[in-house]
Amino acid sequence: MGLIAPVIMCGGAGTRLWPASREDRPKQFLRLFGPRSTFQNTVLRVSEPSAFARPVVITNAQYRFLVADQLAEIGAEADILLEPVRRDSAPAIAAATEFVGRRDGEDTVLLVLAADHVVNDAEAFVAACRTALPAAVEGRIVTFGVRPFQPTTEYGYIRPGAALGGGCYAVERFVEKPDQATAVGYVAQGYLWNSGNFMFRADVLLSEYRTFEPESAQAVAEAVVRATTDLGFVILEREAFSRAVAISVDYAIMEKTAHAAVLPVTFDWSDVGSWHAVWQLAAKDTAENAAQGRAVFLDASNCYAASERALVAVLGADDLVVVASEDAVLVTRRDRAGDLRQMVAQLKEIAPALTREHLQVFRPWGSYQSLDQGERYQVKRIIVKPQGRLSLQKHHHRAEHWVVVRGTAQVTINGEVRTLHENESTYIPIGATHRLENPGRINLELIEVQSGSYLGEDDIVRFDDDYHRA
Repeated sequence: MGLIAPVIMCGGAGTRLWPASREDRPKQFLRLFGPRSTFQNTVLRVSEPSAFARPVVITNAQYRFLVADQLAEIGAEADILLEPVRRDSAPAIAAATEFVGRRDGEDTVLLVLAADHVVNDAEAFVAACRTALPAAVEGRIVTFGVRPFQPTTEYGYIRPGAALGGGCYAVERFVEKPDQATAVGYVAQGYLWNSGNFMFRADVLLSEYRTFEPESAQAVAEAVVRATTDLGFVILEREAFSRAVAISVDYAIMEKTAHAAVLPVTFDWSDVGSWHAVWQLAAKDTAENAAQGRAVFLDASNCYAASERALVAVLGADDLVVVASEDAVLVTRRDRAGDLRQMVAQLKEIAPALTREHLQVFRPWGSYQSLDQGERYQVKRIIVKPQGRLSLQKHHHRAEHWVVVRGTAQVTINGEVRTLHENESTYIPIGATHRLENPGRINLELIEVQSGSYLGEDDIVRFDDDYHRA
């Protein structure tokens, strides 16, 4: 039957796990349950070469280097498609399908997965994919319906209909997230959780999209045909892709098509949609407390604590979530963790930067993190990856002092090149043209002290840049 082409949706900017998840580094890139992110685990789950072809990751320009770095960390390769604007799941899936159809053939079977879901039993997942494959080959758009282990209001549901053979059923009905009483009824009636993962033949999905959303389908096809490449990324053409209507694949296709099928599955699955869900998935102590980072519990139960640096101490509390990043702290009852969207919406009004940015900011060459700042100074920790280099640039309003803490730096200042080793430093005057490079084999780490009348990141004039930002 041929190999299945995985498509991993990786463009979401989720806020339901704030303050750990923010717009510039959302939850799919976080290491919530160990050394790998959910995105990395999703890629590894479809890495069996006897079953899966080269994956496609569709994301947006903001996350392109995060995607590339996390793929490199696990030794994986993929075709990375960049959405020039966000248009929800239907245009994104259609664009990836159009791309794969042109790459591998119109009858190729695709498997669309969200990058932020957790599946603990990878073998059971692959077995389910093999089971669903014949129905997809025959022209069905198969979704994976998870058998509920409890009623929940966090997921949409699917009512399976007539048996189609091979373990699949026709979809009788898709329903939105219910209230608790309705969810109890759904579970009793044999409804399944809608996992939002799909398997289908490329030509079938695109035919249905053209039927129900013809103008958007044409726009997406043009965006793929006119796509360009830059630094190995495939960039969908902006003008065409912008014409596609922003709509989910459920609304655009799945609730209308006569080809929908569902395969009931029993493996553990979660879309990790709240801190309550993180607590459910995490390893716990005898009092059902779970932690990531340094945490101590005393006379506490059913709590979750996470911290990037500070120790979190929970005393005499039950059913709490405490999440401490370096610039924000969340404290909530665990049963209210699903309402975090409302809090983040309020924060966008009073402290928008805390919903967009982490103190550690990732760049294609490495990262920087603000350590301290005042009226006319700022201190940063800068990490440059091996062979990485920043743009050739200058600043109008600030001078900089660099102190090498680890590794070797190659520094260019007004055309003069010199090498700095650990514990050596240099000074970049206001207006000096300069560049920082790491010629070594280990990360370069340095402390940068900025001083001047304006310290914003937009005080950069670039003359040359490896990442085409000049």
